[in-house]
Amino acid sequence: MHKIVVFPGDGIGPEVTAQAMRVLSRVAKLQKLDFQTEEALAGGASIDQHGVPLTPEALLKAQNSDAVFLGAVGGPKWDNLPSDKRPEKGLLGLRKGLNAFANLRPVKMFPQLESRSPLKQEIVKGLDFLILRELVSGVYFGTPRGIEKLSNGEERGFNTMAYTTSEITRIVKMAFELSRKRRKKVTSVDKANVLEVSQLWRKVVIEVAKGYPDVELHHRYVDDCAMQLIREPKQFDVIVTSNLFGDILSDESAMLTGSIGMLPSASVGDKVAMYEPVHGSAPDIAGKDMGNPLATILSVAMMLEYSFHQSQAARAVERAVEQVLQEGYRTADIYSDGTTRVSCSKMGDLVTERIH
Repeated sequence: MHKIVVFPGDGIGPEVTAQAMRVLSRVAKLQKLDFQTEEALAGGASIDQHGVPLTPEALLKAQNSDAVFLGAVGGPKWDNLPSDKRPEKGLLGLRKGLNAFANLRPVKMFPQLESRSPLKQEIVKGLDFLILRELVSGVYFGTPRGIEKLSNGEERGFNTMAYTTSEITRIVKMAFELSRKRRKKVTSVDKANVLEVSQLWRKVVIEVAKGYPDVELHHRYVDDCAMQLIREPKQFDVIVTSNLFGDILSDESAMLTGSIGMLPSASVGDKVAMYEPVHGSAPDIAGKDMGNPLATILSVAMMLEYSFHQSQAARAVERAVEQVLQEGYRTADIYSDGTTRVSCSKMGDLVTERIH
């Protein structure tokens, strides 16, 4: 029996997570798999109930599980809280507490949604690459950090971007290993022309690459990479980069596919991995049954693949999603003329019914 701790989250998080769990139950029944799920709170939901974005008890549950599944966290309701009390701290706490140092974000263009991309169809047709983002170090965790008052009455905000050799090595090795299962091409993204931390990053990448002579290595500055993702995204296979750069580039990449509501992600590390959609909590449509659950459902497929090594079950979920899209069903974010608009729960129904 596999134990999964589920954090439904905020906004549309509980709605899309509910559909993902239905899909998981269906797969488990058909594949004769045994999953035990237990809910816990993180983000705004935890603040409302416990006064903190993540309790030690919730983190311990996550650490003692076989996998963690997370809906989106955050929303304007909590925007005025001190930075250490905001919902996002719960997400960062889970990542750090699980030592989930590698965030895997596949960027795949479903043929049925090519017309939804803001780019020309010939640019995105067949798009399929992976962003590997370092997740527990860099500027989001570096110290010192804070806001201080200066003698002249001004305030000064500061953060520290820092990486050690070992932190860079482990994420880069994973990138090369994953690329060997794909098209054997790694693009390392940094800002080595102006940042010392990026100079170390590039030095370590070059050293690690010596152990993978069969893999093609490229270096790009982050601003150039952002441009290339719009100009020629199909040149990429595996992109590996730091926490900050990966955060920005993966959201940019999400829009290549037509909607951020289509992209799943996995955060993996030493033992327990965490799975979540790339999109946010979308508080403006929370409770309206309008969210797109497909990224969350596809996160189930990633969990089956990476945590439980159930490739057959993972492919069953992916095929069901493709079939529903092929049949013309769309949630509001991916709707277009000639397709059938459905609610979040109805999309969950359709995908669940097509798993076999």
